[in-house]
Amino acid sequence: MTLLQVASIPALLERHGVVVPAPHRRDDATVWDLELDGERRRALRLSLIHDARPGGVLVVWAHLAPPLGDGLRKAYRRLLEWNDKYLFAKFGIAEDGRPVLSIELRAEQATEHDLVEALARTVLIADRLLDETAAWIWIGGRIPADDGSPRRNQPLLRAVPDLADRLEG
Repeated sequence: MTLLQVASIPALLERHGVVVPAPHRRDDATVWDLELDGERRRALRLSLIHDARPGGVLVVWAHLAPPLGDGLRKAYRRLLEWNDKYLFAKFGIAEDGRPVLSIELRAEQATEHDLVEALARTVLIADRLLDETAAWIWIGGRIPADDGSPRRNQPLLRAVPDLADRLEG
């Protein structure tokens, strides 16, 4: 397996059908703001963060929904339940109140396959939780009708064909 190099990330993402914008750099971290499609969940916004410091991490940070309002306690309980259900993912609430899903890898040991699997895992979990998060995302909880347009980044989802069967712990 090839260890992941920060310089190779854009080409890896592009090979898997991901549109790669210019990264942001902060200190020793490189951040790409991406938008991925699942089979059900479209336009999932996430950040891919590579911390190049010794002991640094590679984080996929997905924005599951806009900031939560009054139902925060009930939503927080759901996030804790999902933390138990999806062992390789972490759910939480960002400082601005947005529910988030993240997957962390050790940057020094991450392979290209590890990154592809982490991105695919994020999209598949967001797909699986779409019905439960719909009320957080859309007013009235009504999922918009599918317009039938092709899904972006299909090579990413096909790269780990058995992943959907092993999402839950």
